[in-house]
Amino acid sequence: MDCYNDFAFIYDKLITKDINYKDWSKYIISICKNRNIEYNEYLDLACGTGNMTCEIEKYFNQTYAVDLSSDMLTLAKNKLSNKTKLICQDISDINLNKKFNLITCCLDSMNYLTEKTDLEKFFCNVNMHLEQEGIFIFDVNSYYKLSYILGNNIYNYDNEDVYYIWENNFEDDLLNMYLTFFIKDEDKYIRFDEEHLERAYTEEYLDELIDSSGFEILEKHDGYSENIISEKTERIVYVLKLKNKKEIKNG
Repeated sequence: MDCYNDFAFIYDKLITKDINYKDWSKYIISICKNRNIEYNEYLDLACGTGNMTCEIEKYFNQTYAVDLSSDMLTLAKNKLSNKTKLICQDISDINLNKKFNLITCCLDSMNYLTEKTDLEKFFCNVNMHLEQEGIFIFDVNSYYKLSYILGNNIYNYDNEDVYYIWENNFEDDLLNMYLTFFIKDEDKYIRFDEEHLERAYTEEYLDELIDSSGFEILEKHDGYSENIISEKTERIVYVLKLKNKKEIKNG
């Protein structure tokens, strides 16, 4: 029952019901093929329990997977091959002394960087780790989703093994999420609580930060699809490359 006390275990169990990692990874690889990306080095930031990493690592010679949670990485280790190196580190402070052909940061992990200075450091560090001809793909929960869809709402989930209540409070561009879990353990339920915080960033702010951080936006989509962004887009997917050195110098 020890594993049930670990949020990473519950997260992994529930998130796989909602996310089609195979389709998302196929979308990412199709972009790599269209952009003629070399399949040498891959870096997955905020890899969590490794569900996306294990789908993409098979295409690359070497993979690095970074997450701040050692519990998440413990579960990821059981899914990933020996060619993937796991790093326990804050994604805004990455310093791997390597460059990568593909860098990803999925599942709104960047919304968890609630201080703008940390987000600025994050983009700066990704810049230093990306090959000149490489691409950086990430997604964010849109301002619309955090402020309106999740907003000040309450959700619940119930099956035979897990019941949870999810209460939200949105204020000053910050979404506080309070989750109470009840996990079945034989003839009783064990309770534990989680609190999560995400910042809502406007598309305009992100576009300006991306530009000032030395990146060029290649593509921007509504989720992991070819759909264009609308006012009701909930997940924005960005595909970036580094600006060429002449463009940076002239800028």
